[in-house]
Amino acid sequence: MRDECANAGGPTREASPGAGLRVYPGYLDRDAQAQLLTRLRAALAAAPLYTARMPKSGRPMSVRMSNCGPLGWFSDETGYRYTATHPATGRPWPPIPDALYAMWDDLARYPNKPQACLINFYGPAAKMGLHQDRDEEDFNAPVVSLSLGDACLFRIGGRRRGDPTRSFRLSSGDALVLAGSERLAFHGVDRIYPGTSTLLPGGGRINLTLRRVTRPGIEV
Repeated sequence: MRDECANAGGPTREASPGAGLRVYPGYLDRDAQAQLLTRLRAALAAAPLYTARMPKSGRPMSVRMSNCGPLGWFSDETGYRYTATHPATGRPWPPIPDALYAMWDDLARYPNKPQACLINFYGPAAKMGLHQDRDEEDFNAPVVSLSLGDACLFRIGGRRRGDPTRSFRLSSGDALVLAGSERLAFHGVDRIYPGTSTLLPGGGRINLTLRRVTRPGIEV
C-alpha cells in the first residue's frame, strides 16, 4: 500500500489536469505533515469537529468538520454561510496555522491572505457529493487545499453539474489549487481508501481548504 511521499522543500511536480486546476503531489513531506497535524489537534481541541447538516432537508453530512481563521464555513437547514464562531461552543475559531499561511503564499498566486480554513474529516465510508465553492465574494481568489491521511478519489467536472467529470487520486501531503476557469468547477470526493496512510493513528482523511471570503480591502 502506498504511504506518504517523502519529498522535502515544496512541490515535486506541478500537474495541470485542466486549465486553472493545479495539483502538487507530495507538497508536504511526512515530517511536515506530522508537525502540521500537531497544530491541527490543538485547533480541534478548541473547536471540536461537529456534524453539519444539509440545507432544507437537515440531513447530516457524512463528513465531520471544523474551521480555523477569522471566519468558518457552516451549513444547516437555513443554508450555507460563513460565521465568526463555532456553532456548538459559541467561541471564535482558532487561528490558521502559520504553515498553512505559508502554503497559501507559495501556491495561491493571490495578494490577499485567506480568511477561512475549513477542516473536513472523512471516515472510511465518508464522501462528498459534487458541489461548487461559491459562498465567497471574490472568485478571483483561488481555493487551496491539502490532503492529510488516507488517500481519496477526487472528482472534478465543469461549471454545470451535468458536465463530464474526471477523477484522480489524492494522497497524504498532496496540495491542490482551484483557480481561474476551474475556480467554480463542480468537485467532490467519491471514496476514501482506508489503510493507505499511517499519519492519522485511527485512520481517515483530513482535508484542509483555504479560502478568501471577502473582497480585497475588506478584512474581518
